[in-house]
Amino acid sequence: MKGRSFLHVIKLVSPFVMVVVLQATIAGFSLEVMSSVRAYVAGEALWSRSQKNAVYFLNLYLHSGEPSQFAHYQTSLAVPIGDEFARWALERDPVDVEAARVGFLQGGNHPDDVPGLIWLFRYFSGVSFLQEAIREWAATDPMLLELSVFGEVIRSELANGPVQDTGRLQHLSSRLSELNAQFTVHAKRFSTVLGEGSRAIKVTLTCINIVTAVTLILLLIWHTRRLVLQRQAFEDALHAEKERLAWQASHDWLTGLANRRAFEARLQAELDNVAAGPLGLILLDLDQFKNVNDSCGHLAGDRLLCQVSRLLQQDRRPHDLVARLGGDEFGLILPQCSPSNAVDVAERLRRAFELFNFVWDDRCFAVTASIGVTCIADRGTSLEDAMRRADAACYRAKEKGRNRVQVDNMRPDVIVVAARPREAIAAQG
Repeated sequence: MKGRSFLHVIKLVSPFVMVVVLQATIAGFSLEVMSSVRAYVAGEALWSRSQKNAVYFLNLYLHSGEPSQFAHYQTSLAVPIGDEFARWALERDPVDVEAARVGFLQGGNHPDDVPGLIWLFRYFSGVSFLQEAIREWAATDPMLLELSVFGEVIRSELANGPVQDTGRLQHLSSRLSELNAQFTVHAKRFSTVLGEGSRAIKVTLTCINIVTAVTLILLLIWHTRRLVLQRQAFEDALHAEKERLAWQASHDWLTGLANRRAFEARLQAELDNVAAGPLGLILLDLDQFKNVNDSCGHLAGDRLLCQVSRLLQQDRRPHDLVARLGGDEFGLILPQCSPSNAVDVAERLRRAFELFNFVWDDRCFAVTASIGVTCIADRGTSLEDAMRRADAACYRAKEKGRNRVQVDNMRPDVIVVAARPREAIAAQG
C-alpha cells in the first residue's frame, strides 16, 4: 500500500517536476548562453586593445629602434593571433578542442570562460548574429598577417640602424595607422553585432522563461482543478452511496416500497402529528399468495408481489405511504384522511384486486386481498396500539371469508385478538 501511495504521489507531482526541471534547464541554458556571449565581448575588448597596442609599439619601434618596444609589439600581437588560431581550430573538421583551448588562453581569455567560448562557437555559429560576428572577426586575418609581416620588415630594415629615409619612414608609419583604422572598424562591428545578438538572446530567453512560468501556473491551475473535480466526484459518489445505503435500509429490495422499519417510523411521526387531522391506517394480506408460491415457485411469487406493489401505488397522494411489511403483507399510511375516505380507499383497492389477474406460464390466478382499516384521531394512540387495531381488522376480514374490507370501530367484537403469530397468517394465506 505504501509503495502504491508513493507511486500515486509521484504520478501527481510528475507534471510539476517536469515543468520545474524544464524551467531550470532553460534558466541554466540562458545563463550559459549569456555568459558565453559576455565572454566573447570581453575577449573582443582584449583582442581590440592588443592589436592597437601592437600597432602602437611597432610604431614606437619604427622610430626608436628599441628592442624592448619590439618585444611589447610581439606580446600584444600574440593575443589576436591566439584568438585567430582558436577560431581556425574550431572551424576544422573534426574540431580540435584542445588547440582551440590553447588559442583562447593565448588570447588572454579567462580559463573559466574558455569552455563557454568553445561551446557557443561549436553549436551556435550558424545563428545569424554570431555568424555575422565571426565574419567580422575573420575579416581581420589578412590584417594580422600584414601586421606580422610588417613587423618583420621593419625589424629587418632597422637591423642596419635607424631608417634615414624620411619618406620611407613616413610611408611605414602611415600604413600602420591605416591598419589600425581597419582593425578598429572590424572590432567595433564585431562588438556591435555581439551586443545586438546579446540583447536579442536576452529578449528571446526571457520570453521562453515567461512562457514556461505561465505553463507551470496553468498546469498548476489545471491540476488543482482536476483534483477538486476528482474530490467533488468522490464526494458525490460517497453521497450517492450513502443515499443508496439509506434507501436500502428503508426500502424493500424486491418491490422498492418502504419496508417495515420505514413504515413504523413514518407512522410514529404521523401519530405525533395527528392533531393536524385524522390518520388512516390500512393493512392488507393477499389471499392467494401461498397458492401461487406453491404451484409456480418463488420466482412467480416475487413477480406477483412486484405487480401488487405497482397496483397499490396507483392514485396515491404524494404524502401517502405504501410499504411492504413482510411476505404478502402490505400497509398504507393515509395522513389527514377521514374515516369515510380511508374506507373508500380500501374498498377501491379491494375492487382493483378483484379485477386483477396474475398470469404465469399460461396459468391465470385470481388474486384478492383481505383489508383492515382503522382511523386514528386520538393523539394518545401508541404505535403498537395503532398496528394492533389495523392488524386485528385485517385478521377479521380473513376470518369473515376474505376479499373484503373490515373497519376497526373500536368494539371488542371486532378486535378478536390482541396479536397473532405470523405463522398463523402464513397458514391462512
